Amino acid sequence: MPSEPLASAPGPQRRGLWVLCEGSQRVLEHPDRVAVLLADAEALAVTDLFVQVYRGGRAWFPTALADAGPAARVRINGRDTLAELIDGAHARGIRVHAWVNVLSLSRNTEAPLLQRLGRQVAIVDQKGRSVLDYPDQEIPAPDREWVRMGTPAVWLDPAAAGLDDYLAEVFGDLLRAYPTFDGLHLDYIRYADALPFAPGTRFGVGLGFGFGAETRARFRTDTGLEAPFQSSLRNANAFDDWRRAQLSALVGKIAQSARQARPGLQMSAAVISDRERAYLVDLQDWLGWLDANALDFAVPMLYTRDHVRLGHQLEAMAAHGKSRELLIGLGSWLFAGAPADGVAQLRAATDTPGIGTALFSWDAIRETPALLNALASEAARERSAATR
Repeated sequence: MPSEPLASAPGPQRRGLWVLCEGSQRVLEHPDRVAVLLADAEALAVTDLFVQVYRGGRAWFPTALADAGPAARVRINGRDTLAELIDGAHARGIRVHAWVNVLSLSRNTEAPLLQRLGRQVAIVDQKGRSVLDYPDQEIPAPDREWVRMGTPAVWLDPAAAGLDDYLAEVFGDLLRAYPTFDGLHLDYIRYADALPFAPGTRFGVGLGFGFGAETRARFRTDTGLEAPFQSSLRNANAFDDWRRAQLSALVGKIAQSARQARPGLQMSAAVISDRERAYLVDLQDWLGWLDANALDFAVPMLYTRDHVRLGHQLEAMAAHGKSRELLIGLGSWLFAGAPADGVAQLRAATDTPGIGTALFSWDAIRETPALLNALASEAARERSAATR
């Protein structure tokens, strides 16, 4: 029989591990690798696995609303690799969260979502250009000489009509297919951004996103105000606030629907670690999501080689963690050639009171034996110290 979801546990000692659906290991397509993943997770003192099952509008679970071609690769010779992974993790006391990329379709311009909802669901920039018309999902010339996409992809507009219901139903299909998932982990749950970052529309610099005609019409209906567009900065602050609220409403809608489909489910999200950037640039009020209970915990992605910056960010996270549950996402893959630095970051985060940790990613760690061994040795040291 399938295992039951595990009860949640509070956690300064919680440790997550991201598992890619299309990384170097492709565990969901190889049942024999499940045991390897779970052994590594135990060695790394992992309590929570974030297993990617929705990426680029493609699903590793049965659904009629997305490209479910990959789902066939999860079921091999009568075996369901994802179900075996969840059951095996539960047998070891490890929670499993379904990791979904929400507002990025990667490079998939043919995603069923676009065909069903229409091209207006794709994000539109401040000059009125859809990302669907960008060459290779990069900002067109001449702007491209001084402005670049933060993450080139087909991004979706959180304010697009019907998108919230559509995504909630997709993730409902996921949880109905695999009701023993312990959580739903949201990624790419933010507005698209451009480099260099522009801290809000009101400054009239850089390039913002979420300016489609239908979105601006919704803003006018909701507020009675005209949205800023092209060279106009009218009502810029109000428009930024409204778009931020649309993203927050999307998170709330997904959370409400997911918890109805699977009572007791834990909601989490991978979020931008720099709080000011998250709020002003990506319109991602993740502290607000926690305070509204739309999320049970957040995973700020603190991917850096700079140990000084890491220390500053950990100080801020410790303050936030006094009243909220946070796991600090560490870019372990950055230290494939310097495992000792990866260990130093893990130790610094683990020693910060009131927060947990998460490692990105199992695929990168598994393909670098020296890094895996170093991190596992650190986990063993932690266990030994805890028993003294």
